Amino acid sequence: MLDELKNKLGEEIERLTHELQVVLPEAIKKAVEHGDLRENSEYKSALERQQFVQARLNHLTRRAGELSKIDLSQIPADRVGFGSRVTVVDMRTREEETYTLAFGDFIDIDSGQISMASPLGQTLMGKKAGEKVSIQLPRGERKLHIKDVQTLPQMVQGAQ
Repeated sequence: MLDELKNKLGEEIERLTHELQVVLPEAIKKAVEHGDLRENSEYKSALERQQFVQARLNHLTRRAGELSKIDLSQIPADRVGFGSRVTVVDMRTREEETYTLAFGDFIDIDSGQISMASPLGQTLMGKKAGEKVSIQLPRGERKLHIKDVQTLPQMVQGAQ
């Protein structure tokens, strides 16, 4: 998962860098050629996009730096932590769900990735398989039984 996240970040950084250094300068140049910049919507749009891309690029570069500092030996091998794949059973509905805990804003609900900073992520952090947890949600309390925990160190060790 760590390598997958690094690759995703790297690909987006590469794409945004290309856009910032090649695509947007060309768009700005074309917009300038149209004349009066005060009422030139193409020019304003290109500048706004340039600012957005630069901000996103700065954010992703910081995240990539944080990921490179992760020491697998510091992540617990028996408790939920960064990168853990956690299977829970809703104690009311008996529905089973599996989540993978990811950094801050890296969320992909469709693939089951949730942020460690989310209410569910915070509730699961540090827990072990077999424990029961409850989480207060806007629609009421939800009680979960942690059925299985696969930690990042276990997954990396199993892949070797």
